[in-house]
Amino acid sequence: MTKDEEYGTKDYTDPPPAPLVDFEEITKWSLYRAVIAEFVATMLFLYVTVATVIGYKHQSDPNVNPADAACSGVGILGIAWAFGGMIFILVYCTAGISGGHINPAVTFGLFLARKVSLVRAILYILAQCLGAICGCGLVKGFQRAYYVRYGGGANSLSSGYSKGTGVAAEIIGTFVLVYTVFSATDPKLNARDSHVPVLAPLPIGFAVFMVHLATIPITGTGINPARSLGAAVVYNHETTWHDHWIFWVGPFAGAAFACIYHQYVLRMSAGKGHGSSYRA
Repeated sequence: MTKDEEYGTKDYTDPPPAPLVDFEEITKWSLYRAVIAEFVATMLFLYVTVATVIGYKHQSDPNVNPADAACSGVGILGIAWAFGGMIFILVYCTAGISGGHINPAVTFGLFLARKVSLVRAILYILAQCLGAICGCGLVKGFQRAYYVRYGGGANSLSSGYSKGTGVAAEIIGTFVLVYTVFSATDPKLNARDSHVPVLAPLPIGFAVFMVHLATIPITGTGINPARSLGAAVVYNHETTWHDHWIFWVGPFAGAAFACIYHQYVLRMSAGKGHGSSYRA
């Protein structure tokens, strides 16, 4: 009896790496259906989460609720739950169509690991950014007065923190997220435990939740360049652009580190170059 048979594991084969440019893929409706799914999912993600941020700031405004402002609203914990919960829901809903990236940093990390082609990665990132802008636009359209008054849910470096600290927070936070994505969708785990694909959205959502608890006081938590861009574009205040680069450099660097760590350290697949497939 082999070790795999003893522990009840199944044989598995890592999927081949995605081609850099797949011309056949470009002609398939499934690609564009996935792009649409990424657009809609990111739009819904930004609408719910930014609306939660704006609502909390309004409810906890001393000028609106002077008697009990400090204890009003959902609080930072509620905001973290909104972000983590929405990722859990949307990854669950779109994983079978687009892979449920909903984040350019996740797409970038999976592209580096050769899980998606360059064309798919570019289209996903464009759809995610446009979806984020539309989601924030919906919030502004429904809550215009509050949106402008409370900063549009835009990310910014909090006072008292250096730019280096902000970049480090974004790198580590995105590393946690993308590392979780790789681990939760590893084909070896899927082969061993058939329930893993169903549960994959749960640890991904929890990763987003936990990272928000740690980094909201520092940067407002980006770890998603589309989220940061959408809020910055729609709010479009000079201060939101001062340190905006942090919310691109940090997440992309964190995604790259997570890819290297999981693919070439944990799975030791430098020679094979294969790993989990996180798309339909």
